[in-house]
Amino acid sequence: MSQPSSPKAPARVMRFAKAAFTPRFEYGDQAQVAALCGGDDGTKLGAGLVRLTKASIPWTIKYDEMIFVVEGTFTVTTDTDTLTAQARDAIWLPAGTRLTYESDNALLFYAIYPVDWAAEE
Repeated sequence: MSQPSSPKAPARVMRFAKAAFTPRFEYGDQAQVAALCGGDDGTKLGAGLVRLTKASIPWTIKYDEMIFVVEGTFTVTTDTDTLTAQARDAIWLPAGTRLTYESDNALLFYAIYPVDWAAEE
């Protein structure tokens, strides 16, 4: 039986100038994240902004992810391919993909589903 969901937050504008970028886990020197929406908003969709600096971050994603490059160049290396995107390009990544995120300097927008992937492990 599913748990009742929390009420959804109202529609809103999130100003880039007010985005609060914070270090991301052990990669804080390489990745700074500003969450825009997620579980606290009563949604299973997570979205936010990421600044990458001299980044090489290995990961196996546990969620479907869409990444849009706002600034810079961003590369994802998977077991089977190397995907490089420039500003205004996007990369789709299905759950279960083993990868390395790489960039010398990039600003990204990401959307993930489900945002509560860690709770489902």
